[in-house]
Amino acid sequence: MYEEVDVAGTDRTVETMSGGPAIVLVEPQLGENIGMVARAMANFGLSDLRIVNPRDGWPNEKAVAAASRADHVIEAARIFATVQEAVADLTYVAATTARPRYSTKPVRGPDEASAQMRLRVEAGQGCGILFGRERFGLSNEEVDLADEIVTFPVNPAFASLNIAQAVLLMSYEWMRSGNPFEGRPRFYAPDLSPAPKDDLYRLFDHLEGALETTGYFFPPEKRDVMVHNLRTMLTRAAFTEPEIRALRGVIRALQKGAPQA
Repeated sequence: MYEEVDVAGTDRTVETMSGGPAIVLVEPQLGENIGMVARAMANFGLSDLRIVNPRDGWPNEKAVAAASRADHVIEAARIFATVQEAVADLTYVAATTARPRYSTKPVRGPDEASAQMRLRVEAGQGCGILFGRERFGLSNEEVDLADEIVTFPVNPAFASLNIAQAVLLMSYEWMRSGNPFEGRPRFYAPDLSPAPKDDLYRLFDHLEGALETTGYFFPPEKRDVMVHNLRTMLTRAAFTEPEIRALRGVIRALQKGAPQA
């Protein structure tokens, strides 16, 4: 099975995820950005890419190159002349913006907005997210077409996001909002339990005996404190059985190589 997983961690044996809210790019300028948007969508299981009046036309070779194998998203992308046309079949639309719009529309963070869209999509509603131009985002008129506003908790002194970054954040929150992933990592470190205390105590005896022969516990009146510190340190590490065996092997090797007193 491992030969099916490439160096970037992509498992070719797993069926590509699709669906979710539509990602609507309004008048994107650079094909590279469109391609990176497609890649971000594919990373998190989104597939419905809609593009409103792309500056450099469509299809776009730079977009295909930047998509980095997210071909199913790029090839299925649909082109529209206006925002109204792009969202006409949807029942709920969120507009992303970094600027206050002095609007009475509800304003949500990406996590809350994604959770709301998850409920709507699972109920059979069509949802979409508007992303504005690289230079100045969405116009007020375009924001007015949306049901709600989504804004990101960014540094107010440097609030502008690249369009692909914004799509990546929303796509991540979309996947995080739903089962079976719920934001959990795809894999974990092995669950290694600490060794039984008996093994730990034998390590204490072995190490302390080896140190005794080297004169480590000096002056003698400080031996109890030094032993206490060593045992506290070793206990805090929560060593596993293989780790304790390895440490005892190191001690034995050092004992064999130590000069005889």
